[in-house]
Amino acid sequence: MAQRSLLTRALWFVFVGWWLTPILVNAAWLLGLTVVLLPVSVKLINLVPTALTLKSPESTIGPEAGRGQHNLLVRALYFVFVGWWASFIWANVANVLAITVVGLPVAIWMLHRLPFVLSLYRYDG
Repeated sequence: MAQRSLLTRALWFVFVGWWLTPILVNAAWLLGLTVVLLPVSVKLINLVPTALTLKSPESTIGPEAGRGQHNLLVRALYFVFVGWWASFIWANVANVLAITVVGLPVAIWMLHRLPFVLSLYRYDG
């Protein structure tokens, strides 16, 4: 999928992304508290960069897609002991920064890395 124009992404952020992202993050975090809805929660966290700025994820299909990823057991242990609460704090600090002009670039950078903070998963490669 081709990246959308900078103007389109900027307009999306101004009119939709800034308010949709905190709702998505907190809904995903609440869903993640249940074992049954945890996969839905992780999928929603992976959608944060798209909800924020319409950033299209790079293709993860191919033999090199798994290169650079941590072992699934390591990622699961990290998620259980660190990722679930660290991602909540990380995302909400980013959301507060996003409402300031000075903090906006840092907030976008932080929210694009939220899947990694949650589970050490490099979503965009």
